[in-house]
Amino acid sequence: MKCPFCGHDEDKVIDSRSSEEGRSIRRRRECLHCHRRFTTYENIEEASLMVIKKDGRREPFDRKKILAGIKKACEKRPISTQKLEELADKIEYTLQSKFEKEVDASEAGELIMELLYDLDEVAYVRFASVYRQFKDINHFMKELKGLLNHK
Repeated sequence: MKCPFCGHDEDKVIDSRSSEEGRSIRRRRECLHCHRRFTTYENIEEASLMVIKKDGRREPFDRKKILAGIKKACEKRPISTQKLEELADKIEYTLQSKFEKEVDASEAGELIMELLYDLDEVAYVRFASVYRQFKDINHFMKELKGLLNHK
């Protein structure tokens, strides 16, 4: 495993533990060259889930895209990177469990919003504003009112 800091390819495993409810192994490693520590995950490679986009195109499910989107929504919020990783894991696991080969992008988006709502309401509104493509302030206010009424 190459060190993400110096590129050296020798390290030692400091700690290994089960992660994602037993679906992966989290390993803490230390580079033998620069002595910095980093984390790696070992996952079972599953059959690729295809996402059906709004325009009908199909593309492989990409966990990195999900993580990037929720990171952007959670920017400057008091949410740890570990929580974001766990949320991305939960989204990926749920979609792969529920759908065998293909999932509509809208269903994935709704799941992400549902889980973000439970995690952080500000992140939820940020994600929803991009995902639902609010055309004007009225659409945005309608979503906020729905959020307030739900409380």
